[in-house]
Amino acid sequence: MQLRILDKYVLKELLYPFIFGVAAFSSIFIASTMLFKITQYITQYGASVETVTRLFFYSLPEIINYTFPMSMLLSSLMAFGRLSGSSEIIAMKAGGVSYYRIVAPVLVVGFVVSMFSVVWAEKVVPPSKLKYGYILNYEIKHNTKPIMQDHVVIKTFSGQTQRITYVNKFDNKNGKMTGITIEEFQKGVLSRIQTAKDGYWEHGHWRITNGNVFFMNDKEGVQSTATFSEQIIPLDLSPKQIAWEQKEPDEMTIRELQAYIKILERQKQKTARQWCEIWMRISISLASFFFAMIGSCLGTQKQRTSSSIGLGISIIVIFIYYASMTLTTGLGKGGVTPPLLSCMLPNILCLCIGLYLMKKKNA
Repeated sequence: MQLRILDKYVLKELLYPFIFGVAAFSSIFIASTMLFKITQYITQYGASVETVTRLFFYSLPEIINYTFPMSMLLSSLMAFGRLSGSSEIIAMKAGGVSYYRIVAPVLVVGFVVSMFSVVWAEKVVPPSKLKYGYILNYEIKHNTKPIMQDHVVIKTFSGQTQRITYVNKFDNKNGKMTGITIEEFQKGVLSRIQTAKDGYWEHGHWRITNGNVFFMNDKEGVQSTATFSEQIIPLDLSPKQIAWEQKEPDEMTIRELQAYIKILERQKQKTARQWCEIWMRISISLASFFFAMIGSCLGTQKQRTSSSIGLGISIIVIFIYYASMTLTTGLGKGGVTPPLLSCMLPNILCLCIGLYLMKKKNA
């Protein structure tokens, strides 16, 4: 019973600094980047207040997701700084409660926040970023999509037939495709593959030229082949529609990224960038747990720790973490190091530091 009371007491100390952290760090992000962009969109593109307001709200999910680890660090540091400053940590340990047990509720909250952040980053952030991009490019910049796009993937369905069209290079302006591969699936089984050198948008249809057709058998592989000089494919999406349907990796869910990676791997394309997007999304979400561990240890000091000192320490730790994350993920995206190791390395370092500090505080 006494331990349950202790848990509630520690969690109460944690709650308000966490809410403050989310609000404070979100405000910093908004003030440092978003407000300048909004002003630029109004003055340079003549965007309406209603449009930039919607743009602002669609930018919030990603900003909030980045603040979860920061807020967890700040709240744990400030909560344990106050408990330590009033000698309550010493009193708890004198009562026979180990430091691990004192920190336990904070670690549980950090884990819950991490799991919530994983769901938030998967279910809320990608749709909001997709909508953000649509408003920015279509409503504010008036349909300024890139003229040339690489590695375009188009999924279409016709009854029980699913077609995945992969295009190595796509020219939106001239309505031209280069390096085309069309995979047809019947009830989830690959049944036919078509390849073509070029494709052209003419009279509401896509015409592909100089191609091959491979008829597949799920047991024997390629069953028969054929060639063609040109043919019309069942794809009625215009170049403009195709351009707008293409998502950037940070606009995709993890499941969409995994499907996209499989397509790229079948085309012998590099996938390090996409894998880094997946692992970085998970890594940043898990950082809340490791920051809770580090923050509670750094906050446990003999002297009284003020809120301003706690905020200052938080900013230093956050800067070091995100600087190392930028460095390691850059190496991962470039193929220098494995994507999983590159994205998880900052968290591994945080875990080692957190375990060392906790062992030291428990002594």
